[in-house]
Amino acid sequence: MIDLLRNVRVLECAVLPTGDQAGRLLGDLGAQVIKVEQPGIGDYIRDLGDMMAPRHSTTHMLINRHKRSITLNLRSDAGREVFYRILPTIDIFVDGFASDACERLGVGYEAQRKVKPDIIYCQANGFGTRGPYGKIPVHGYMMGATAGSTQLKVREDGLVQEAVEPSELNFPGYVDGPLMGGLFGVFTAVAALNYRNATGKGVYIDSSGTDATLAVQSLDASSLWNLARTDRGVNLPPTVGQDPLERPKYAFYLTKDDKYVLLAAIEHKFWDNFCDVIERPDLREMKYLDSPVDFRNQSGDKNLAHTLRPIMASRTLAEWMDVAEKYDIPMSPANTVQGTLDDPHLRAREIIHESVHPVAGAFTTVGWPAPVADQPFDVEHHAPTLGQHTDEILGELGYSAEAIQQLRDQGTV
Repeated sequence: MIDLLRNVRVLECAVLPTGDQAGRLLGDLGAQVIKVEQPGIGDYIRDLGDMMAPRHSTTHMLINRHKRSITLNLRSDAGREVFYRILPTIDIFVDGFASDACERLGVGYEAQRKVKPDIIYCQANGFGTRGPYGKIPVHGYMMGATAGSTQLKVREDGLVQEAVEPSELNFPGYVDGPLMGGLFGVFTAVAALNYRNATGKGVYIDSSGTDATLAVQSLDASSLWNLARTDRGVNLPPTVGQDPLERPKYAFYLTKDDKYVLLAAIEHKFWDNFCDVIERPDLREMKYLDSPVDFRNQSGDKNLAHTLRPIMASRTLAEWMDVAEKYDIPMSPANTVQGTLDDPHLRAREIIHESVHPVAGAFTTVGWPAPVADQPFDVEHHAPTLGQHTDEILGELGYSAEAIQQLRDQGTV
């Protein structure tokens, strides 16, 4: 288990992925996370998507792991009283609600500061709070659409549909705004712990999934935004969907076992290694620029991709990966998401994590993407049932069994 944040306590009020992700990441790093949920309803994510068991969606199983659940009616005075008995023990508060919901419930940043002046308050939602969209409720696709990551086309029937087509972007792939928003919020909250240790002061963090979506596209964005101010280079990275004839050294090829491999021998030294392996010294001369890197085919010769096609089809994917490792050649599988389960490298890194949930059973999900030496990742606390730890948490606060039952009878928990 990763213990880097074992001494940190987190209180989370969140529904849906953005805030949930922030709490989950802190918990994965060892923090003690208490999740506050509305009695009888809980986090909506429990019921959205494919179900492993009743109220145990696959998303809930991932994104609410490493948390203890307490049900608490924050609309009641008694519920807020319990909240403010928990708060003094907390280092980071995660607000995953839209806009000023916590403020209206009486548990917003200014109210919390009166009880816990050094609280690190991390709000993580779709649009953030600053800016004209701050009060708009947000779902995931809205973040990508606002951040410019969605390509659209108008169909013949006049309806608008997402398009999966070549664009001006250099880096492919869907950016998940909710998960990225949670990630940047947590990154900032952990930095805030250091700031608090140095100054004794807490902070308010306004993390936006939309901002995060744009941030992780910053290479493309910076290039496109400054296009009119720059001289168009000749050695440009290949764009998404570019014709392989234009980028033969950095292209996908079919292998002998009908899988896909990505050759990326764009540096001259790696191209030379590749030519030696395939016993084609004549191809060493296929260098288009004096710079150390060839992104694109700048010559009039459009045959290199067709020359390489049967060569790449002469070996299996596993054989090519052995070649890449042995002879120092940039090459990778091109997996489907399902295919990643069988990738030996990903398996060896344990990013694909197998566990057994006490309610839902066997569960395959992602582990931690930055392993810590001598601290193997495992799921210490599985995603909880609604209110599973209510009595346990209240008992830690000094509530007697009779007092807990009274709170339950009055609908506070």
